[in-house]
Amino acid sequence: MPQVHHMVLLKFKQDVNDAMIAEVLQAVEQLKHSIPGIDYCSSGAYSSPEGFNKGFTHGFLTTFESAAARDRYLPHPKHEIVKNALFALLEDAVAFDFVAD
Repeated sequence: MPQVHHMVLLKFKQDVNDAMIAEVLQAVEQLKHSIPGIDYCSSGAYSSPEGFNKGFTHGFLTTFESAAARDRYLPHPKHEIVKNALFALLEDAVAFDFVAD
């Protein structure tokens, strides 16, 4: 089965500080250790010199072993806890999933 890449771009509220961002992104990355089917997860700050980020300052990429693994992850209670903590800090977000060739 082909892998599924789940990209999420994040625009944090102005009152959210760097420590809060680091904590929530670490929680996102730790999901790979507690939810089966996650092959990879990494996060970071925008770093391109192109300037096409439209205010999105951070993002993360999670790679699932299959679409079925992604579909099990989405309603998983641990994902819901981290998602709710993340959403409380966000002004906006974009999620985009695609299947690897």
